Amino acid sequence: MSLWPVYTGTKEPHDGITELPAPPPWRAFDGGPVLDTPAEDADTAASSPDRVHRAATYRATEQTVQLVNAALYLRRPLLVTGPPGTGKSSLAYAVARELKLGPVLRWNVTSRSTLHDGLYHYDPLSRLYAARQAAAAAPGTPAPESGIEDHLRLGPLGTALLPYARPRALLVDEIDKGDLDLPNDLLNVLEEGQYEIPELVRSAGADKAPAEVMVDGTHERVPVGHGRVRCRAFPFVVLTSNGEREFPPAFLRRCVTLRLRQPDDSRLADIVRAHFDGEPDAYAQTLISRFLARVGGGDLATDQLLNAIYLARSSDLSTDSLDALAKQLMPHLGEAKRPDAF
Repeated sequence: MSLWPVYTGTKEPHDGITELPAPPPWRAFDGGPVLDTPAEDADTAASSPDRVHRAATYRATEQTVQLVNAALYLRRPLLVTGPPGTGKSSLAYAVARELKLGPVLRWNVTSRSTLHDGLYHYDPLSRLYAARQAAAAAPGTPAPESGIEDHLRLGPLGTALLPYARPRALLVDEIDKGDLDLPNDLLNVLEEGQYEIPELVRSAGADKAPAEVMVDGTHERVPVGHGRVRCRAFPFVVLTSNGEREFPPAFLRRCVTLRLRQPDDSRLADIVRAHFDGEPDAYAQTLISRFLARVGGGDLATDQLLNAIYLARSSDLSTDSLDALAKQLMPHLGEAKRPDAF
């Protein structure tokens, strides 16, 4: 009998991922050889102190908990949309921390990003340079062959789809900033849970040993046989979007979609308690009220409120000076819909 929810949004780190039932028959994968998921202490699973803090202090809504578990059970990507600063990227780190999924693999999408960037990077020029260096060091003798795998590294998506025994966590941040074709290009890879590396496929022989390839975020190498990668435990994939464009229906139907809203008064107070380890004081409550009053005039990020509260707690400025500073720290991130009162 499985345990729902596996991700609770409140518990300390646990091994609940092992409670997941078998995947649906149409989402079962059998890649190999099986790799051990990189193990780290739960509080150092994020890539920086900032991410460690955000993972530990993230406060999930009931809707968020339900849809994260739906994505985990169905082995589907989670598409998280919402205004800037609502915790879209922090969610991936919070889930990875609670479920002990190891370091989060992060792919920051730009307007120039392609599917190839997420899967792997091969540098033929460095291979040519290495061959020339070897020939120059030992003139007249055959240069040792430099394998393709020595100049190839898997990207975040390519690493997440390796046949790990436990799912990895992958954050594809701001996918709406990518090329128009990127969501469609992702369809087959995310649906099939596998991909090929043509450079390795061409060089692979029937009896050739698997290539040892470097993975994202580390100098460790993993075996890739015949240039083909197929996952075993489908990764927990979080795709974030600021809602800057619409996605094709074929892409949307393959995702579980979570729409985050600006937090209300009680949730903001809960966020402040988590970040500052205590109840909001009177001035912090005043800032929360002002923040909520300004949300209707344009986009605001929760980080802006936290910055203002931190300075109010850490400085000895007068109330008038704090008011003026808080106004400067909480400008609208987009075009205001009404006068910018504070």
